[in-house]
Amino acid sequence: MTPRSLVVGGAGFIGSALARVLAADGPVRVLDDLSTGRAENLVGVPGVELIEGTILSHDDLAEALDGIEVVFHLACLGVRHSLHAPIENHAVNATGTLLLLEAARQRSVERLVYTSSSEVYGTALRAPMDEDHPTYPHTVYGGSKLAGEAYVRAYHRTWGLPTVVIRPFNAYGPRSHHEGDSGEVIPRFITRVMNGLAPIVFGDGRQTRDLTYVDDTALGIARAADAESAVGQTINLGTGVETRIGDLAQLVLDVLGRSDLSVEHAEPRPGDVERLLADPHRAEATLDWRPTTDLETGIRRLVAWHDEVQTDWRRALAEHVDINWVGSESG
Repeated sequence: MTPRSLVVGGAGFIGSALARVLAADGPVRVLDDLSTGRAENLVGVPGVELIEGTILSHDDLAEALDGIEVVFHLACLGVRHSLHAPIENHAVNATGTLLLLEAARQRSVERLVYTSSSEVYGTALRAPMDEDHPTYPHTVYGGSKLAGEAYVRAYHRTWGLPTVVIRPFNAYGPRSHHEGDSGEVIPRFITRVMNGLAPIVFGDGRQTRDLTYVDDTALGIARAADAESAVGQTINLGTGVETRIGDLAQLVLDVLGRSDLSVEHAEPRPGDVERLLADPHRAEATLDWRPTTDLETGIRRLVAWHDEVQTDWRRALAEHVDINWVGSESG
């Protein structure tokens, strides 16, 4: 049976959560170059066909799109990566999106859902941030995701390709990245604390994020494929709850029972966004979507998942990089 859905970047953190949601209704195909995603993220998910390939290859795209009706595009390189390898970051995030759109248009796919990022907004000029909030990205990553959005809208307007742009705010949960330049704030905090080290907050800790449990995010992305009124729209996925990063670090300490440790501070990171807070009303109206997992519950679920998979915390710390935005690439 040929899968109906293709998840590009489906071996990654959010992509593998989405593959689980979709697999409940039938087989799913995944295209992933495994540069940041992992094949083991899909172990135990029934009916998943993994094609190891890149969004930058016409041949890989042709193979992955064969017989596909719905495309979910989540392939990207991340924020910190863009600080040391901006050209490569743009190539995957922007040019790769254009190549996928053209391949999808040629095959007349029924729906393409593009997963963008709240990073396209930059720091909030007003809050909560609705989809009409100005876009002033701070990094090449944010700029490349915004370029991808522009291409997605152009294909919808010019050729009538049925597309949806989804802007997730910060997701966290099982299979999130702690390692290298892919490392995300909550798993980075947990990795240090589980090794008896204080969580490091860059800057004064007053910067805020809207943190969404990954299963909630994945469900919202999946619903964008079926909601007829979503076509042509841009839709936030966020909780509408604002959390200071300093408070988040303390919450991780509290959940892990490490009252003997305290939060440490370091110099601010380049390009950091100061404030993000989603207005989720369009997602509620268009996708009938509301997040169901509060932050403390979500962190406890993430810790329980690590217990279940018996994470080697010493190894995780070896993969962790405190200053994870400096690399050897000049691109």
